[in-house]
Amino acid sequence: MPRGEERFPESVEGRRIIVTGAAGGIGAAVTVGLANRGAKLGAIFHRRPPADELRNLATWKACDLTDKQAVHDCFTALDAELGGLDALINVAGLWQGGAAEEVDEAQIDFLVGANLKTVIFTNQAAFALMKPKGGRIVNFGSVEGVEGNVDSPVYASAKAAVHGWTRSAARSWARYGITVNCLAPAMHTPVYYRIRAAMSREELESHDREMALRIPIGGKLGEPETDCTPMLAFLASRSSHFITGQLLAVDGGLRMMGA
Repeated sequence: MPRGEERFPESVEGRRIIVTGAAGGIGAAVTVGLANRGAKLGAIFHRRPPADELRNLATWKACDLTDKQAVHDCFTALDAELGGLDALINVAGLWQGGAAEEVDEAQIDFLVGANLKTVIFTNQAAFALMKPKGGRIVNFGSVEGVEGNVDSPVYASAKAAVHGWTRSAARSWARYGITVNCLAPAMHTPVYYRIRAAMSREELESHDREMALRIPIGGKLGEPETDCTPMLAFLASRSSHFITGQLLAVDGGLRMMGA
């Protein structure tokens, strides 16, 4: 146990953590934030490799997270290289637009695969490694899974299923000392920047006014490294041992789901 960890169990100093979706967006920012806090990281990407500035922060592996055997093999290899596994932070996921009346089988398969199968397979792989000694699993959900979304109903449905899986896994694995929680972040992401870029000046001004009114803290979406990573670090630490099965909003007060 690293010096000081008994006094400060919320620390991730020396904690062995796997981050999925680590090469871009929120995942890349979280990788930086956890590395700066002294975590020992295994980082997973799919097709896009990490930028040069990320390579030295973690042990990197490429993996198709919709392939159960590939996930098992990847986690087994990272567990061996890290010397164990204390926490999984499951950021990987994809968004795709489409109206409810136009949803087809291909979109269902794609979004359920990218957002639900990946969670189940990574959680199962982490469980197998954590079962003897306990650990922390944090999945990424979405407020869209609570409220729905007319622009991407299948994504919203898949995230709602992630919430249900998280609660089920939390109940199933608590006896092994494994906590399973779900984060609903409202952060600046590449997808959000693309949406903003497609807006007209009038739409953008209206959107920003609405966000300023709806988000009590700061009036805009958060920054992943400074606003999301602290919660993830806590949930990956020993101090979060009595929190499980929760959907936790980190969104500046945009959705007060726990109120």
